Amino acid sequence: MTNTDDHSEHAGERAESDDHDDEGTGDGSSQEDAPDGPGTVPEEGRAVATETEDAAVSEPPADPPSGAKTAAEPSDTSVGSTGTDPTTVDGGHRAAGEPSADGTNADADTDAGGADADPGVIPDPSPEGSDESLGEIDLDLDEVVLDDEGGDPDEASRGLFDDLLSGEPIFENKEVLRPSYTPHRLPHREEQINNMATILVTALRGDTPSNILIYGKTGTGKTASAKFVSEELESTSRKYEVPCEVEYINCEVTDTQYRVLAQLANKFIEKNEEVVADRLDELGDLAERIGSGSGADGPVADTEFADREALEERIAELEVDQESFEPVPMTGWPTDRVYSAFFDAVDYHERVVVIMLDEIDKLVEKSGDDTLYNLSRMNSELENSRISIMGISNDLKFTDFLDPRVKSSLGEEEIVFPPYDATQLRDILQQRADVAFKPDSLTEDVIPLCAAFAAQEHGDARRALDLLRTAGELAERDRTEMVNEGHVRQAQEKIELDRVVEVVRTLPTQSKLVLYATTLLEKNGVHNINTGEVFNIYKRLCQEIDADVLTQRRVTDLISELDMLGIVNAVVVSKGRYGRTKEISLSVPIEETEAVLLSDSRIGEVEDTQPLVQTRFDN
Repeated sequence: MTNTDDHSEHAGERAESDDHDDEGTGDGSSQEDAPDGPGTVPEEGRAVATETEDAAVSEPPADPPSGAKTAAEPSDTSVGSTGTDPTTVDGGHRAAGEPSADGTNADADTDAGGADADPGVIPDPSPEGSDESLGEIDLDLDEVVLDDEGGDPDEASRGLFDDLLSGEPIFENKEVLRPSYTPHRLPHREEQINNMATILVTALRGDTPSNILIYGKTGTGKTASAKFVSEELESTSRKYEVPCEVEYINCEVTDTQYRVLAQLANKFIEKNEEVVADRLDELGDLAERIGSGSGADGPVADTEFADREALEERIAELEVDQESFEPVPMTGWPTDRVYSAFFDAVDYHERVVVIMLDEIDKLVEKSGDDTLYNLSRMNSELENSRISIMGISNDLKFTDFLDPRVKSSLGEEEIVFPPYDATQLRDILQQRADVAFKPDSLTEDVIPLCAAFAAQEHGDARRALDLLRTAGELAERDRTEMVNEGHVRQAQEKIELDRVVEVVRTLPTQSKLVLYATTLLEKNGVHNINTGEVFNIYKRLCQEIDADVLTQRRVTDLISELDMLGIVNAVVVSKGRYGRTKEISLSVPIEETEAVLLSDSRIGEVEDTQPLVQTRFDN
C-alpha cells in the first residue's frame, strides 16, 4: 500500500474514532492511530494499556476501535506506565516525531487530522520533543555501550611523543654541551686563569683589584674562564669570611647606562635586605636573652653594645634601613637618581665588588662610555666598599672609541685569549663528551671531525660544542645507538645556515634587488660603490623582471636598512662641492649571498644581466 493510501485510510479511522469518543466519553479527547506496518505496536500491548487506563476513569468510555489510542492517556509515554510503551518497537525506542519503520510519521498524521477534530478537543499534554519523552531516551542512551574500534585503550592513547620516548637516549647530560655551562676545569686556559687570579687575589686582602679587560674572538673561553675565576673568588671569600662579591651583567641584553645601573642597584639592594634581616634576627635573639633575666651585664658585655639601650637603638636603625630600601624601576627615574640609588646600595657596608661586564663593547656602542666613566671613578667617593671592573669583549679595537681618561683607568690590566687549535678543541670535546654522552655512544672519528670543522674557521670552541650536540640530536632523531661521521656532516650543513643567510632569504623583493645590484658591482671589481651606481643597476634589474622602480631616495633608505642588518657597510662621505654620498660595500661573502639571492625565482630570472654590468664599466 502506498503512503497516500495509508494516510487516507488513517484519516477515516480517526474521524470514526473522534465521533465515537464524542458519543461515549463526552470529554472531547482526540484519538490517533499508529500506522500499519512492520513497526506497528502489537494489539495485545494496546489492549493491556487500554484496560489499565479504563480502570482509572470514573465513567468508562465505550471501547475504542482496535488499535486506537486516545490523547487523554498520558501514562503511555511515561516511564512508569503499565503495559507496552507505544513508542517501543521490538524492544527499541522511537522519539516523538521520528518516522516509523515503514517511513510514515504517526505524529504527522495526528497533526494532519487535527483540523477535522471538534473545537473542544483538548490538546495532547505531552507534545513532541517534551522533557518527559526525552528523559526516557537519555536514560536508555546512558546504558548503551558503543563498540571500541580502537581496541586496547592504552594502545589507542599512544601518541607521537610516546613513540619518541620509547627509544634509548644517547645523552647522559646534554646541558654540558651548552655555552652557559661552566666546567670545573678549563683545558688550555690555565695561563689566562692564573693571570686573572693573580690580579683579583688582592680583593681577598681587602684591597681594590686592578680593572681587567679581556679580549678574544668568539668561543675562545673568555666568559667561561671569567665565571670560573669569579666562582672560586666568592667561595674563597666565604671560606676566610672576607666580604667579596662578583656581579655579572650581559651588556648584549642590558645595553644602556640606566639598565646597567638599575640592575646593579637592585642586586645590591636585595643583598642588603638579606644582610639586615640576618642582623635583626641575631640582635633579636640577643635582646630576648637579656630580657630573660640574665642581667644587663650578661650577654651585652660580650658584644659591641655598651648596654641594652644601645642594642635597642641599633635594632631601630636597622628597621629604618629595612623600610628605606626601594627597588629601582627599569624605567621612569632620572639617571642621576638611579646612580645615587646604586651608590648608596653598594656602599651600605664594607665589601669588595667585582663587576663583570660581558660584551662591554655593545654597551659602549649603544650608550657611549658614560657608564664606564662613572664606574671607574666611584672608588674615590666610596667610603665602605671598593669596586673593580672586569670587561669582556670580542672587539680588540673598541677602546679606540673610549675617552682617554676612561681608557687609562679601565685598561689597567689586559688579557688576550687566543683561538684554539684542532688538538686543543679535541681535548675540550673529549672532556665534555665523557659527561654529556652515555658510554660507547660516539664513533672514534666524531670528536676529531668536530674539532677539525671548528678549527678551520677560527678555533671556536662554542662552535665545536654546538656541532657535537647537534650531531647527537640528529642521531637521536634517527634512533641510532651511536653518533657517527655522517651525523657530524649533517650537523655541519645545518649550522651553516646561519643568521645572515636567513636574513637575506627573507628580505623583500625590492631589498633583494638593491642587494643584488651591490653584489654585481663588487663581483665586477667595483670598490667604494656609491648610491648612484647601485641605483643604475637596480633600475635595469627592475626592468628585467617587470618590477616597479622606486625613487633613488627610497633606494637609499633600503641601503640604510641593509646596513642596519649588517649585510652591507654604508658610510657617508663628502665629495666637496659635489655633495655627499654613501660608499657601500658588502659585509657578507659574495658567493653565499649571490646563491641565496638567485634561489628566489624572480631574482633568478635576471642572472643574465651580469654582462650588462661588465659592459657598463668597460666603457
